[in-house]
Amino acid sequence: MNKLNRAKQAQVIAALVEGTSVNATVRMTGVAKNTILKLIADLGTACAAYQHRALRNLTCKRIQCDEIWQFCYAKEKNVPAEKRGQFGYGDVWTWVAIDADTKLAASWCLGTRDAGTAYAFVQDLAARLANRVQLTTDGYRVYLNAVEDAFGSQVEYAMLVKMYGADRGGEAQYSPAECIGCREVIVSGRPDPQHISTSFVERQNLTMRMSMRRFTRLTNGFSKKIENHAHALEIHYMFYNWCRVHQTLRVTPAMEAGLADHVWTIEEMLEKLGV
Repeated sequence: MNKLNRAKQAQVIAALVEGTSVNATVRMTGVAKNTILKLIADLGTACAAYQHRALRNLTCKRIQCDEIWQFCYAKEKNVPAEKRGQFGYGDVWTWVAIDADTKLAASWCLGTRDAGTAYAFVQDLAARLANRVQLTTDGYRVYLNAVEDAFGSQVEYAMLVKMYGADRGGEAQYSPAECIGCREVIVSGRPDPQHISTSFVERQNLTMRMSMRRFTRLTNGFSKKIENHAHALEIHYMFYNWCRVHQTLRVTPAMEAGLADHVWTIEEMLEKLGV
């Protein structure tokens, strides 16, 4: 059976994690599309298993959470009637928690924008932390019960509620509405007002959109299958945490968090994961 050598595997993954689409990667590398999709599935599964084990007992101090929207198969309004209401068709949301100091992506969850996904996401985050943290989320109300159930009173929790002006029309319809102010709401404990912020996790949302073609707006590179979307997320966060040098830190988030002692190459990542 033919199998890609390590150098060719690394070439394919390097293209994908820098925002190249699958079809463009086929043209660049000469590797068959089905082979690339098989590599994405195998590596995504391995990345998920590794980080599930490695991201434990994290000594984070300040955590920021947010959700980022994308669609799979088709936009919500264009989903066929027989597929409406099924997860993986239409809107999908990625919930992300980032350490404001090390920029480590500590937890993420793919699902819908509802209380059930919020509960699963915050429970996973709480299970990965070794100490009390300051937590900031946006004003989405489903966080209230999710955080209370996961952390109880053992958290310094605040919401940053942003207020927006009228939606833009015309050529600016894809731009966010203008933020005209924000309000800090202390929910639990005594969070430091100077660190009530979601700026770092919102900046990480931009990194996701730039690094995964599946998340780039106004293209046809969106995911057609939710399984491939999930695998691409796992590969992105593996590369982001362990291989990608953060421009401000000058090291990877995993190094800053004490989880690694050097920058991993993609070849090393593939070797460690046994793909």
